[in-house]
Amino acid sequence: MLLNPIISKLAHKLVVLASASPRRREILQTAGLQFEVVPSWFDETLDKSVFKAPHEYALETAKQKALEVARRMPATHLKIPDLVVGADTIVTIDGMILEKPTDRQDAYRMLSGLSGKEHSVFTGVVIVFCHERERKVDYQIIDFYEETKVKFAALSEEMLWEYINSGEYADKAGGYGIQSLAGMLVEYVHGDYLNVVGFPLNHFCKQLDLIYKRSPSSLSEKSVAISHLKPPSTLIELPTGSTLPQNEVMKERAGMENSSALPLTASRGQPKHSNESKCTDGPKKNELQHMIALMDGFKASKALFVASQMRIFDVLHKQPGLDADQVAQEINASVRGAERLLEACVSLKLLKCKSGAGQLKPVYKNTDVAKHFLLSDAPFSLLGYIQHCNASVWPLFSHLHAAVREGTNQHHKAFNRTSENLFEDAIYNSQEAKLRFMKAMHSIAKVTGMAVATAFDLSSFRTACDLGGCTGAMAYDFTKAYPNLSVTVFDLQPVIELSEHFQPQDTDGRVSFVAGDFFKDPLPKADLYILARVLHDWSDEKVNLLLSKVADACGPGSAVLISEIFLDENRSGPSRGLLQALSMCEGRQRSAAEYSLLFKNHGFIPADIRLTENLLDAMLFVKKSSPMTPQ
Repeated sequence: MLLNPIISKLAHKLVVLASASPRRREILQTAGLQFEVVPSWFDETLDKSVFKAPHEYALETAKQKALEVARRMPATHLKIPDLVVGADTIVTIDGMILEKPTDRQDAYRMLSGLSGKEHSVFTGVVIVFCHERERKVDYQIIDFYEETKVKFAALSEEMLWEYINSGEYADKAGGYGIQSLAGMLVEYVHGDYLNVVGFPLNHFCKQLDLIYKRSPSSLSEKSVAISHLKPPSTLIELPTGSTLPQNEVMKERAGMENSSALPLTASRGQPKHSNESKCTDGPKKNELQHMIALMDGFKASKALFVASQMRIFDVLHKQPGLDADQVAQEINASVRGAERLLEACVSLKLLKCKSGAGQLKPVYKNTDVAKHFLLSDAPFSLLGYIQHCNASVWPLFSHLHAAVREGTNQHHKAFNRTSENLFEDAIYNSQEAKLRFMKAMHSIAKVTGMAVATAFDLSSFRTACDLGGCTGAMAYDFTKAYPNLSVTVFDLQPVIELSEHFQPQDTDGRVSFVAGDFFKDPLPKADLYILARVLHDWSDEKVNLLLSKVADACGPGSAVLISEIFLDENRSGPSRGLLQALSMCEGRQRSAAEYSLLFKNHGFIPADIRLTENLLDAMLFVKKSSPMTPQ
């Protein structure tokens, strides 16, 4: 197979597919290519009218997707890919570009227009080679496209709507997927079938063969990789040390945008390197990007806090498409301030901005991230935790210098209160602070609850006790996951008194609430004890006291499930846990091994561990059936 010799050359390279398309992923996996998937954040809003031919639009979109991932990965993934593959598939008929339909009516418009006619499917593919040279990153671009002719049979209204009602049209260019039910609508295909599916594998293999075997004569006219890049550019060598003709490869200097491309060539057609590619020893670009992200991190956090506090996301949920003047009026802010905050939220991928096309002013809408996490009534809203961070965590971290010097928390400076008892003196000192903290814990539990509940098979347990379970949000997720399980939420009296404000409407009585102090009072009996975001708050002395009480309450075969941020064994991450520890509460963050040893000392053995890829991970411990033997 053509790709086999190429695989060996790519075996030790970081190959990235800048696409979330399961079809492209499957095609490349079937070919034996090893790669990572990093979906592009590029907002596909290019103006189609400025492109002379449809394939130019597909190529430019593919290029922007690939470059966005190539530029982002050093900062977000802390690594530079060797090559990034971007692709964009469009359907065209009568000069009109058809992308993914927005709804059923849009799908009907597209498919009825294709009925009984021949149309073209174009896929633009861009391969971005990333070269780290002398502490800078050079991007070398190869692009090509493939065209396939497809003819649909004449489709009746009944057949059209039967296909649309199947839901298969969604997320597919032109509203159909030839590899599935839509295959029955097609009379013939002239050209590469996989191109219609979403990726021209044959042409891709030929390009790789050309690159690594130095056979430029095999390129067809339509696949000449002329990269119309905007910064001043020069040619660079291919990974093998060979070069392609100047009209086939150009590079873009990292971080430069929006100017014209001017390839430089030396005699005999060989590449001539610009002096700007040479630099004295200095920081690498990804190092600088990392530092910028750290230095600007507090600004991004505060912008998120303020936008949430001013209910910008709720306003745009109720009235999407408002301009800055209208938003300013809704949130009672200045137009200048609202405009700048809205623009900052766009840069943080929390809002989308649309301008042009006859609009006098830019208008704003929520992104999917905002819809999922930043609306006050969203099922997984983190608004409560964001408010807590703004009101409680931010002031504490403003005194971090003193906290580090003294090794103690700074509640007395941040809130003018002592905090010998963190919860009673600092968190529950007023009704407002109490509700704010409960909303924060509620939002975290709503996001993490089901992931923790389903981390292990707990179907053998009939009763559970959620110690420090606050509003019961996690307890309700446990009962949803296990129909035969009943859960008792055990927490302080001030919490239990307010828990009814957080209870869902469709309760079935399997979650109950008991007031008490788990350090002082007897624990409710249960087969399974849950400790979620509890142990890291308390000193070793109090943690051992609590675990002793849990061990006494457990019979043989009973279990304890803990949910925390587990540190790496060398305590190098994750940063979220280590940064949280800087609040200097009396407790500490631990690794999974440290938790295992802690529980072993109280007669438990670790049964399983799960890294949930959510905010919290989980470990399950089972009570030993016989007393511990001395070590």
